[in-house]
Amino acid sequence: MTGQQLKAVETAAVPDTEVALAGLLADVAKLDQVPFDSHFFNDLGADSLVMAHFCARVRKRPDLPSVSMRDIYRYPTISALVAALAGGTPQDTDLGAPPITALDTRPPAEPIGRPHFVLCGVLQALCYLGYASLVAVITTRGYEWIAGGKSVLASYARSVVFGAVLLVVLCALPIVMKWLLIGRWKPQRIRIWSLPYVRFWLVRTLVRSSPARLFAGSPLYPLYLRALGARVGRGVTYLSRSVPVCTDLLTIGDNTVVRKDSLISCYHAHDGVIETGPVTLGRDAVVSEATVLDIGTRLGDGSQLGHASSLHTGQQVPDGARWHGSPGEPTDAEFQPLEAARCGTLRRAVHGVLLLLVLVTVYVPLAVGCLDVLLSRVLASNATLREQTSAIGWNYYGDLFVVTVVGFALALPAALVLMATVPRLLARFVTLGRTYPLYGFHHGVHRAILLLTNSRFLTRLFGDSSAIVYYLRWIGYDLRHVEQSGSNFGTGVKHESPFASKVGSGTMVADGLSLMNADYSSTSFRVSRIEIGAHNFLGNRISYPARGRTGDNCLLATKVMVPVDGPVRHDVGLLGSPSFEIPRSVVRDSTFDEVAGGDGLRRGLAGKNRHNAATVAWTLFVAWLYLFCVAALYSTAASLYARWGTTTVALANALALPFTVFYFVVVERIVAVRHRPGPLFCSIYDRRFWQRERYWKVPAETYLQVLNGTPFKGFVWRMLGADVGTRLFDDGCHLTDRWMVRIGDNCTINAGTVIQCHSQEDGAFKSDRVEIGSGCTFSVGAYVHYGVRIGDGAVLATDSFLMKGEVVPERARWAGNPARPALEGGGEA
Repeated sequence: MTGQQLKAVETAAVPDTEVALAGLLADVAKLDQVPFDSHFFNDLGADSLVMAHFCARVRKRPDLPSVSMRDIYRYPTISALVAALAGGTPQDTDLGAPPITALDTRPPAEPIGRPHFVLCGVLQALCYLGYASLVAVITTRGYEWIAGGKSVLASYARSVVFGAVLLVVLCALPIVMKWLLIGRWKPQRIRIWSLPYVRFWLVRTLVRSSPARLFAGSPLYPLYLRALGARVGRGVTYLSRSVPVCTDLLTIGDNTVVRKDSLISCYHAHDGVIETGPVTLGRDAVVSEATVLDIGTRLGDGSQLGHASSLHTGQQVPDGARWHGSPGEPTDAEFQPLEAARCGTLRRAVHGVLLLLVLVTVYVPLAVGCLDVLLSRVLASNATLREQTSAIGWNYYGDLFVVTVVGFALALPAALVLMATVPRLLARFVTLGRTYPLYGFHHGVHRAILLLTNSRFLTRLFGDSSAIVYYLRWIGYDLRHVEQSGSNFGTGVKHESPFASKVGSGTMVADGLSLMNADYSSTSFRVSRIEIGAHNFLGNRISYPARGRTGDNCLLATKVMVPVDGPVRHDVGLLGSPSFEIPRSVVRDSTFDEVAGGDGLRRGLAGKNRHNAATVAWTLFVAWLYLFCVAALYSTAASLYARWGTTTVALANALALPFTVFYFVVVERIVAVRHRPGPLFCSIYDRRFWQRERYWKVPAETYLQVLNGTPFKGFVWRMLGADVGTRLFDDGCHLTDRWMVRIGDNCTINAGTVIQCHSQEDGAFKSDRVEIGSGCTFSVGAYVHYGVRIGDGAVLATDSFLMKGEVVPERARWAGNPARPALEGGGEA
């Protein structure tokens, strides 16, 4: 109890459950009393964080039934909640899906000790050095041969030949190594950090770093999967760039389409063990955007899985059925609103050949030519290389400084001009709402628009500032009536076509918005207009479909599944997958309304603009300095080539990764030295929030993905400020606020996991710490929000969303979006 006299309204006729729940809520919300018919949010002023703490307190009482956040939103008074609990409505009839098979309950293998952990890291480092040496041998021999051309035409012809050979080698290497080291993948369990795991990691890393992943969406991609052992039928369209790893366990039927951002790996990690298993997609099946298919799942012939959905281990979608949600459950919604078109084998073959020709004759020679200028031309000729006895002097580094500064300064406006002109001309050839066959002229035009207008660097550079509005409008977004807030969009926004994207006045987007302007079948595509209404707020990681049924004044929570059927929603919030309605806003979110308009807004926005401009300048400087250092590294290696040969280039390749890690760790430490991230509740016009934006933007994060699945990942997380225990297995986690995360020993974190210690809702920013106990497992695609405490040995299931403030008990298994306790034998409470 608090210091106040806390009590609940009580009468003789009131059941004990109501009294107990009201007392707990009064204690958590610091209220004198809680009337049984008072609305949690509208009347009592509670928010989701308070109610999450209330649910945790209830679960600690063995005499009370368990309550989830979904129950809270569906039954927002004590009376309604108790009535639903008494009638068995929450928990046991909440989902329409069949029970979910629990994770493998066999006891895990004995934990790997420190010697195996260290040995695994040493072997992985040796593999990296071997790959760096192989690339050095191939590139130096190739550049010497190209430099021997006696004319520009001869050099170009040699660049084409060398580029083609290099492309074949890099694409074939994962295939060869997979068949040599693994053979055929089979369902099995591999202890993490063991010697068999090193083989698994090497093949997985080569497969996912292959340039063949750039062929996603083309007829060449299914051929690559077949070469890796997958059973892929005819007419398959695979748009996701996330390459399946255990490909022999993947079966895809004829004319099936797998859309972008889908995650199908045919393996997952659980409690220190890699588990491989089959994934089967029948004929004419549809896997929509931003989905996760765990091992042991199946989609029947003609079935559909909606966007922002998942299938957990053991789930099977019947033939012709439509499922959505996380975990999947039956629905009547249609996720393939597109008629078929004529797209035969000849069209696919011609498209694949043309794609290869463009790649080999344009892109590869361009890349080779640029490197040729940096390496071979710097030293004039091969003969000069042989005679040179000392490194290049300081004058050259001065020239390199000038060249990189000028090149970097010209690259930004050149990119902006290119993005504003060429895509606009190409857009004239694609009519909105019209269905075209794949792999033809119109499809090529659409793909060109998509590639030219989606720049991660520029979106990150301008995001979280007033500049993002002008940038998106520049490349084609319809933002004519935007109310400038300085945080209209985050640092991650992508689309299929900017010319079919409209966002209403007063709408704010946190981060990770994906506008699904294009619908695909296995033979056709159609670009449609997306209009997001006015005065909305969109949370993180939202995939918005062209047929989204939301209007004005909506709150779309993080990872929500935007509905494509039913009435258009107005003046409500949507949460979960499948989504359900919640309050649009609560009292806590209106704390800073006084600075959201008038003089307060003008002063706050002016200050934010100045701070964001300085952040953009810092970001550009850090990026340029990194480019200059890497160019100097390879130039030095080239200058020593005559004396030491290929060894110098191999050494430069080997040093590139540790230098990158060291560089950005130092940058992040400098950014955070005065303003270390911590718990915060403030307005977006508070200087502390602007400092947090700088912390997110200035240091790069892409390099961390190279360390996935290695002992070095946990070491680097510690260098970046996270409190990480021993033997962390991180297969691709994203930590947004490293200083605010504590992870215990022997934790297993799968690919696609996000641990986010903050949230923005309209003009309010909130952040709090996340504490994760020892031995926890986060399954593929899990998402953890701020203020969460997770007990030892707990499991968060595939594609689950653990909401802010939740408390997960020790050895509990939670699943769903939003996550809630699972039943003992599988399924969800």
